[in-house]
Amino acid sequence: MSLKRKRIVVLTGAGISAESGLGTFRDKGGLWDEHDINDVATPEAWIKNPKLVLDFYNKRREMVVTSKPNSAHLALARLEKHFDVQIITQNIDDLHERAGSSDILHLHGEILKARSIQNAESLYHIGGKKIKWGDLAPDGHQLRPHVVWFGEPVPKMYEAEDIVREADIFIVIGTSLNVYPAANLIYVCSPGIEKFIVDLNELTNVKYKNLQHLKGKASERVPELVDKLINGKKQN
Repeated sequence: MSLKRKRIVVLTGAGISAESGLGTFRDKGGLWDEHDINDVATPEAWIKNPKLVLDFYNKRREMVVTSKPNSAHLALARLEKHFDVQIITQNIDDLHERAGSSDILHLHGEILKARSIQNAESLYHIGGKKIKWGDLAPDGHQLRPHVVWFGEPVPKMYEAEDIVREADIFIVIGTSLNVYPAANLIYVCSPGIEKFIVDLNELTNVKYKNLQHLKGKASERVPELVDKLINGKKQN
């Protein structure tokens, strides 16, 4: 009879994808720096200038298609051979999938999918194709990127909370836990479990005593942590 494998839940943010060349809205000189968030990533922006919003996400989609998973993504995929791994990501790219991870919940949507403006449940995989004004879903309504804009609800938060409650180990990568509501997930998991956060920045707002901060690049610190967890399992 085999023993139940420990469940590791991983929350990933923009920092892990940034090392694959996908800039964040906080980075200087990137795609986000060319636009005000309020002009391209809110429901109000869509009403005001949908063509600009579509153009912005078309460019982001092109960047995602040409990017590649980095060593942090690949290490998390390797972790699946030894643990039950569930990834919850705030990122809208598909780098976790392409790295080989199999259980991924996208909190903020997926840029390689489109949906009808009338029905959020009607999803269409478009890959790297552009969405143009006038492109319609089968229901006859305009297509929009399948992403959660600032100011919109995050419908998968409840599912994410249920996943985190079942974690034996909780790992946060590439986020300083400043983006809500995802930042609250660390307070949902069991207080007694191991918790790690891999991020370049100092933690200023996380009030958790038994949280280990592995400061540095995800591409360097995540493979180190994965090796540590795998070796620790072998010794037990």
